[in-house]
Amino acid sequence: MSPFEIEAALLSLKVAGAAMLVTAPLALGLAWLLARGVFPGKWLVETLVNLPLVLPPVVTGLVLLMLFGVRGPIGGWLHDVFGVTLAFHWTGAALAAGIMALPLVVRPMRLSLEGVDRGLEQAASSLGAPPWHVFARITLPLAAPGMIAGLVLGFARAFGEFGATVTFAGAIPGETQTLPVAIYASLQRADGEPAAIRLAVVSVAVCILALVLAEWTNRRSLRGRTRA
Repeated sequence: MSPFEIEAALLSLKVAGAAMLVTAPLALGLAWLLARGVFPGKWLVETLVNLPLVLPPVVTGLVLLMLFGVRGPIGGWLHDVFGVTLAFHWTGAALAAGIMALPLVVRPMRLSLEGVDRGLEQAASSLGAPPWHVFARITLPLAAPGMIAGLVLGFARAFGEFGATVTFAGAIPGETQTLPVAIYASLQRADGEPAAIRLAVVSVAVCILALVLAEWTNRRSLRGRTRA
């Protein structure tokens, strides 16, 4: 692989990793809200969480650009107060990838939380354990396999994100030109097909590895619950 290809692959890993670091706590909070919460408008929260699955990625990128661009309400505030610019920066690519991956992270987390035996939580509470202790020592360990599977799937989705990323963050070499963007850029050159194929192979390998790991985690979780 050429330095250009290695740089794109490493940048994709960096962007996907940062996306999951930001997405994980948000996804956990949303999963808990949807799994345990009873409130008016719950359907609306579910709709908004799953919206990136059905919206064209370019539309998601455009919305992010309108909100988080330098002239957007959120992006302008971040730029004026903290000097932070997300649009056309690798952090913006991470934001776009995280938003696109969010539904794939929330759903397994939600299912894993719904599968936790509430009786165990109630028993711990009846023995005087505070809510945070019940969550940290009972709920979280039991739901952990599903949560890990969700994060792995989200990582794979973030690693392969193209439409929202190129719309919001652009295709700046070394800054926002992730592996999928580099594949597209290579195909625009007359001699770029071999590089595109090599990058595609890397992408497929990473995604297959992620899917295998997620499936293995799910099966291990099911076996554990069956034995219990």
